[in-house]
Amino acid sequence: MGTWGIGPFENDTAADFADALDETAEDAREALVRTALIRAVRTRDHLEYREGTEAVAAAALIAAQCPGDGPVTTSYWPDRALPVLATDLRPLAVEALDRVVAGASELAELWDEAPDGTKWRQAVRRLRAVLAPDPEPQDALFDL
Repeated sequence: MGTWGIGPFENDTAADFADALDETAEDAREALVRTALIRAVRTRDHLEYREGTEAVAAAALIAAQCPGDGPVTTSYWPDRALPVLATDLRPLAVEALDRVVAGASELAELWDEAPDGTKWRQAVRRLRAVLAPDPEPQDALFDL
């Protein structure tokens, strides 16, 4: 795995995905992100490394557009700004991340064998939390 960090774009495959986004017409860039997520979600057997890696990268792009501080802190990123992505991509990204960390995922298997595997899983959980924040507990609404 050509990886130099745990971040969503800190590997060769995600860098290639970023390059593909940069080379894609602006009106087709969201479709490329959506396709990466759908490919991961629809895989019923073993999720291959490439599809898992692209799904994590796509999820990070969506998370970066969520309110608050995004979880992505890397200089490795598409060079061209993305258009505002549809909010319906957020639940799809959550589903894709869940699929990536599942048992039948080559990416998860490789990270589980790596020294930083636990850190990688924590980073994926942080991405997921940005995409699907826990709702405020109902009791907190009455603590005024």
